[in-house]
Amino acid sequence: MTAVRLTWAQPEDLVGHELRQAAEDGRDPAAALRTWLAAGGHPAPDRAGASLTPAPRELRALATRLLDALAQLPPPSEADEPHSWPAIRATWPTTTHGDRPTGLPNPAARPPTGPGQGATTPRPAPPRAAEAVPGAPPPGTEPEPGYGPARAAQPPGGAGPHPLLPTGPEAALRERLEAAWVGRAVGCLLGKPVEKLPLEGIRALARAAGNWPLNDWFSERGVPPRVLAAHPWNRRSAPTSLAENIDGMPEDDDLNYPLLGLLLLQRHGKGFTTADVARLWLDELPAGRTFTAERIAYRNLLLGLEPPVTATHHNPFREWIGALIRADVHGWTNPGDPAAAAAQAYRDAALTHTGNGVYAALFVAAATATAATGRSDVHTALRTGLAFVPPRSRLAEAVRFGIRAARAEPEDFDLVVDRLHARYGHYHWVHAVPNTALIAAALTHADGDFTRSVCRAVSGGWDTDSNGATAGALAGLLTGSPDALPHRWTAPLKNRLATTVPGFDGIGFDTLAHLTAQEAARS
Repeated sequence: MTAVRLTWAQPEDLVGHELRQAAEDGRDPAAALRTWLAAGGHPAPDRAGASLTPAPRELRALATRLLDALAQLPPPSEADEPHSWPAIRATWPTTTHGDRPTGLPNPAARPPTGPGQGATTPRPAPPRAAEAVPGAPPPGTEPEPGYGPARAAQPPGGAGPHPLLPTGPEAALRERLEAAWVGRAVGCLLGKPVEKLPLEGIRALARAAGNWPLNDWFSERGVPPRVLAAHPWNRRSAPTSLAENIDGMPEDDDLNYPLLGLLLLQRHGKGFTTADVARLWLDELPAGRTFTAERIAYRNLLLGLEPPVTATHHNPFREWIGALIRADVHGWTNPGDPAAAAAQAYRDAALTHTGNGVYAALFVAAATATAATGRSDVHTALRTGLAFVPPRSRLAEAVRFGIRAARAEPEDFDLVVDRLHARYGHYHWVHAVPNTALIAAALTHADGDFTRSVCRAVSGGWDTDSNGATAGALAGLLTGSPDALPHRWTAPLKNRLATTVPGFDGIGFDTLAHLTAQEAARS
């Protein structure tokens, strides 16, 4: 009988990740590390979610004790990386007279409920004038845009009404939201077959197929067997995500979480609490569809713990990318109000993440809310998102570095990626800091072009499907319409999304846009 080896949950693996996290956030794990290694403990798995074999009972018990001991280490000063909502808000720059940022006319954000309940939400100062990104989009031809006939497909029964077609601002917002949903799916699907692969593997596979710099779906056609043997595709994703076998958008957590966010808003409105997020997950999210910090938080809920302890108890993944991939829906439903988007993203993220994991969600939510107006370019959106991140945090430094690197190398994104990996390669490949820096660099370098945005985000490695999804959502939103997205990207999706989130399996992106626009209109 084969034993079940649950990933992202074994104490003997968690302790290695926690030792690494402690060193990254300024605590001293040296004594715990010596104890662990002396007892025969191993470092955390580099890319897999679990080590190959279970630890002996004594070693597993030691790992649990060390997790408790590491949690008691004196935390670093929160001056640079605050955790509470009031402390995070206090880092936001404000204008002298309390003016709202330029181009963001919506009223003040709803005060958060749950963590930070009752606090007001000041606004950052307006970003500085846009700096032009050197270079123009490279020459090339795009096939005609749009879904083609598949876009008119009716949604499945129970998935909601087929969108109506009124004119005016509401229709324009819905068009932008549909482009964002589709863009998120495209970027995610592009990154799926190379998720977990090292950078050299991604480059080798694409080059062997004549697809480098990356400009199209990954394909196995023409790739020599020796290259495939050296750099095997992601075994779970390749059967549904290579060019030769895409048939609709397969299930992925990068789409499941926006669906859950939409469901959260439908049930609880924009005043939801972190406890509402927790209850929704227990009701509607299969535990086996969670990973890293989300799996740990889910386990903590089942142990009877409550937020925000769910984000910290034996959770070495609390600064990884999971909260970022849940942030889009909060920006989509607060167009022009990045402060409200950030407040919602915080309450969502607090279930599972702290520190830089939360800041990444604030960055994406605020940038997305800015882009959702239809009046912003990508650089304004990124600067606005960054204004909601504590400025001396590691995440803010990484985003600034990514943007500067992209501007410094306008002709060759590979050089940008090499600089990012040299500076942040010591982080785990799912950590929020390197991945958010890469997203910002890719979007900056692409200068609003959809294809270049998703391809640069994925070609940079690390968490390829999540990075592609976030870059694709923002770039899609900025195009203004799904018909502006190249046909070669949208046609294989067939306006169909697979998911285990109840009530959404087989739904079309047009219907999702309609439902999201409804939540955006709710006060």
